[in-house]
Amino acid sequence: MYDQFYGLNSRPFQLTPDPQFYFESGTHRKALSYLGYGLAQGEGFIVITGEVGAGKSTLVGHLMQTIDKARLTAAQIVTSQLSGIDMVQMTAESYGIDTRGLDKAATLKAIENFLHAEARAGRRCLLIVDEAQNLSIDALEELRMLSNFQLGSSALLQIFLLGQPEFRDLLQSSVELEQLRQRVIATHHLDPMEADEVEPYIVHRLTRAGWNGRPQISGDAFAALYTHTEGVPRKLNTLMNRVLLMGAVEQVDAIDADLVTAVIADMAGKPFEYEAPMSAHGNVSLAVPVVAEREPVEAVMANENEILDQELVIDEQSVVEVESEEYLLGEVATKTPVFEPATLAAVVNEKVEMSNSHNLDALANKISALEKHVSDQDEALRRLLAMMIDWMDKESDVKALYSQSSRAA
Repeated sequence: MYDQFYGLNSRPFQLTPDPQFYFESGTHRKALSYLGYGLAQGEGFIVITGEVGAGKSTLVGHLMQTIDKARLTAAQIVTSQLSGIDMVQMTAESYGIDTRGLDKAATLKAIENFLHAEARAGRRCLLIVDEAQNLSIDALEELRMLSNFQLGSSALLQIFLLGQPEFRDLLQSSVELEQLRQRVIATHHLDPMEADEVEPYIVHRLTRAGWNGRPQISGDAFAALYTHTEGVPRKLNTLMNRVLLMGAVEQVDAIDADLVTAVIADMAGKPFEYEAPMSAHGNVSLAVPVVAEREPVEAVMANENEILDQELVIDEQSVVEVESEEYLLGEVATKTPVFEPATLAAVVNEKVEMSNSHNLDALANKISALEKHVSDQDEALRRLLAMMIDWMDKESDVKALYSQSSRAA
């Protein structure tokens, strides 16, 4: 993959959320402040919304790395298309509570006992619910009821809700959610990054992956990346993954707007049109092996002409002697004339020109066929690698989702 070609120690633009690559843009800094404030309060709901790929999960993952796990017990629910009773069941299982054979009332009691035990041990409990836009009104109401558990005057459970913009709209407009709305102590909507944050974001992630300045990325490349992705982190990751892959295929040490534009076209199913500049490096390449450098056509033809000239040199005296013998034998006396030197030279030159033209056309056809073959191979490899990286990204997402679900269970 491109990480080997560019000497990286990991893939910096993988789609699976990874707190190691957390980048604090302006909007993420504000969101982190709201999350910190909410944790300090220790109660109620904190709501973080944003477009798909805005970095909500990465933000919360980064926050969880900074908390004192000896004082806070956190659980996460990823699958949120749940009914009310399912939400209660999933909450219990997220904290490792055995609910086999328990009905709803018994499950709620088991959750309350668990929360009391954690509080007596000096730990508060936090529940993180991702994809909150998929929650039903009943499920949200069950979460509100869970937030009512108290020990004295202290809340036993605090809840983070992460969702897409439609969840923010639902929360603000739904009459049924008035009581939950009153319990929201902090909310923030994650906006895309600004244009001037794209370069620091990409450099940050590359540096985290061991980047040593190769490949270089031009200013117009950053501008093209922002124009196409509008500053959405996941879109940037997807595009940069493909750009670096194509950079490795094309064996380039510098990424410019032309390559980014060509990759965008390729992702849209259009022809990949990019002419890689000449570059020197000593790394292992994923590209199609480069065909040995050919001699210029003029040089090849000069050699061909020299060979033809040598083959077509005719000893005029020998011609006369052969024809004299044919006259004496009487076999071709009336068919084979004796050529004068000037006439013979004209015939030889004509044959040479005809031979040169024929060989030049044949050589040009061979070169054209070879170039088309190499181009077809290059295109096939490019498509194959693109399919591989898409498949690996999807497999990585599935594994991450399964891992999160397993931890939650």
